[in-house]
Amino acid sequence: MDPFALNLIMILCFIVGSGLIILEAFIPGFGVAGIFGIILEVVALWATWQLHGVVTALIALLAVLILIGFAIFLSYRSAMSGRLSRSPLILKETEAASGASASPDQWIGQEGVTVTSLRPAGEIDIGGVRLNAASSGDFIAKGTAVLVTGTEGDHLVIRPKA
Repeated sequence: MDPFALNLIMILCFIVGSGLIILEAFIPGFGVAGIFGIILEVVALWATWQLHGVVTALIALLAVLILIGFAIFLSYRSAMSGRLSRSPLILKETEAASGASASPDQWIGQEGVTVTSLRPAGEIDIGGVRLNAASSGDFIAKGTAVLVTGTEGDHLVIRPKA
């Protein structure tokens, strides 16, 4: 085979393999993208070794490892404070910070406003804290003033304020 074609295949394997491994960092679990990315990287390193020698293959391996490490660092940083941290896929401890994780009984007798329509479940706001709530089966429109009458499991039982 022509050396130019082998070099082109080698470069494409490096690029596509690195892309698949980086993509795997954003996909939960270890799956097809990661496996094919590793296979392509191994093929590219083998081709580099055959065409250009051991030293060049080791330099290429080091470059790939640095690239993948940088991509993992960026995805970790994004998950902690960037755009990915605002994703609903990332679990946060927002309830503990707002006081919502305290005893649900503390909310009994308090008044709030529905943030979503309750059909019969939804969310209410009591003093700036969003809480899960459910009516006794009745529909309650968004923006309705409500009163907490009890708790049931992890949500509050409410009724429209009279």
